[in-house]
Amino acid sequence: MSNALFFALISLTAAGCLDVTFKRYSRKTRSRGVYVFACGLTWCAVQAVVFSLDGRAPVFDSTNVTYGVIAGTLVVAANIILIEALTHLDISLGATIYRLNTIGVVILSFVFLSEDMGVTKILGVGLGVFSILLLYGGAPHVASSRVARLFIWAAVLASLCRAIFGVVSKAALQDGADADTLMLFAALSWVVGGLLYAAIREHPFRITRQKIGYGLVSGLLLATVANALIQALKTGDASVVAPIANLSFVIALLISAAMGAERINGRKIAAMALAAGSILLLAQAA
Repeated sequence: MSNALFFALISLTAAGCLDVTFKRYSRKTRSRGVYVFACGLTWCAVQAVVFSLDGRAPVFDSTNVTYGVIAGTLVVAANIILIEALTHLDISLGATIYRLNTIGVVILSFVFLSEDMGVTKILGVGLGVFSILLLYGGAPHVASSRVARLFIWAAVLASLCRAIFGVVSKAALQDGADADTLMLFAALSWVVGGLLYAAIREHPFRITRQKIGYGLVSGLLLATVANALIQALKTGDASVVAPIANLSFVIALLISAAMGAERINGRKIAAMALAAGSILLLAQAA
């Protein structure tokens, strides 16, 4: 197994767990900003440990600062919008729309990163996208509400931001940016973004032990998702790594089903089988 595939699968697993925590937190009316802030603090602590273990400091040159600010803004925007969308959408719908950023990553990688598009890669991406669309088609009733349609479009916007984040991160690595410094900027963006969001949308807000607990667990998962993804991007094409990582909806579905939050039916089983086929094909291209 290549390093790119190994880290992409770690990112996939952690992202599936993260989607479930997002949904569980968004079930009740409580501060999204405080939650994002707590996630960011936890992620910053993880990155501090990473630098300490490596015995080095972050690199604050123009390349890292520029890419770090852009990537950090994109990733925190994507996730805040996703958390809001999941307030009104089932996880099987919101998470799968979000993972359709695979399409954007593949197109943008071909256009801006000059990545090759072989037959195996195209088939693998196609199976992954079809699995997501199959799952999406299983919940047409959700779009009947005007409010629901609004949050479906919010999930689409979050997906677009996430796609651009993946391509910007790969471009940063190609331009010589330090991966760990990029992750530190991303973590800091969650801290700043969470505080701003809470101050603008949720004033006054309260910091409670439960919110901090959710933030701690989600922050650890978030740090795992992002660091595994950036490690995979070091040696793998964005158009391979991102589609594999985006099949995390399979993990989210299995966890939700085990918790009794969702039922597994034939359509969902077929979607998971297609996702498995997509991973096998993309593994050949990794």
